[in-house]
Amino acid sequence: MRTGDFDYHLPEELIAQAPLEKRDQSRLMLLERSGRSISHRSFHELPELLRSGDVLVFNNSRVIPARLFGRRAGTGGHVEILLLKQISPANWEAMVKPAKRLKTGALIELEGGRFTAEITGEEDEGIRRLRFSEEAGLLAAGEIPLPPYIHRRLEDFERYQTVYSSDPGSVAAPTSGLHFTPELLSRLGQKDIRTLFVTLHIGLDTFRPVKTEDPQQHVIHTEYGRIDAGTGDSLRQARAEGRRIIAVGTSTARLLEQAGQGRAYQGWVDLFILPGYDFKMIDGMITNFHLPRSTLLMLVSALAGRDFIMAGYREAIQERYRFYSFGDAMLIL
Repeated sequence: MRTGDFDYHLPEELIAQAPLEKRDQSRLMLLERSGRSISHRSFHELPELLRSGDVLVFNNSRVIPARLFGRRAGTGGHVEILLLKQISPANWEAMVKPAKRLKTGALIELEGGRFTAEITGEEDEGIRRLRFSEEAGLLAAGEIPLPPYIHRRLEDFERYQTVYSSDPGSVAAPTSGLHFTPELLSRLGQKDIRTLFVTLHIGLDTFRPVKTEDPQQHVIHTEYGRIDAGTGDSLRQARAEGRRIIAVGTSTARLLEQAGQGRAYQGWVDLFILPGYDFKMIDGMITNFHLPRSTLLMLVSALAGRDFIMAGYREAIQERYRFYSFGDAMLIL
């Protein structure tokens, strides 16, 4: 298995630059593993594609205003900061630009000098540890970060949040959930399809490609996750009753698999799922179309098989599906 096995060419015009007017009107590619069949539906048909008794598990993390702009103290040079995860109060891990000029001890002024960030440690790929002089106003000074492949300004940043987001902490949206509306969630309930919520704060690996040719040499970025006791009990009961558990998104899948066996969980998630992995908690997944050579494409290939997934991607390109965060979706059963 090589990283190049998960590469493909995507015409740039298929990268969705804005969300559709109605969230649930996106297209939905249905991949049925038992017969290796591919069909084309609409996302609003989801309740009809699932069984009564199925359990959908959602990531309720909310995107934070994680992009900050400042000036380097002394030189006035422009600095961009992307917060990745909080280590402790006022201490964050972040990606900074220009990283080569920002070493340990450097001071960055934000909000015209109203508060500062001191670099307290250095890691690879432009990642630094920062200590902020003020925590309370930190996020108020930032803006919602969009992925680097989106070049059009988003007028309403709530469209980059799921309608059920409630726990702030992600730097990227759990995009498979962007297709759901309150009405669609209600229709799922009417069909006795259970909805459960967990939290995984999404970080760097959502948009960072795997650079090692052997994917097993890639070090995945840790993310903080939580499953409460009641949700863990419900998952364990669903397993015992033979109900299908379907993860809404790769972030949800990673958290469920790391926690395992329907347990409550609170802590860092560093599970890297590659083809050959034996899934223990999920029976299916709703997911968007992912970047080439990404950990997310590797994860869905582990669930459905690399050849089947890549065949689906080729058909999606042929059928002019919309790709990535604001794009269309896939249901793997």
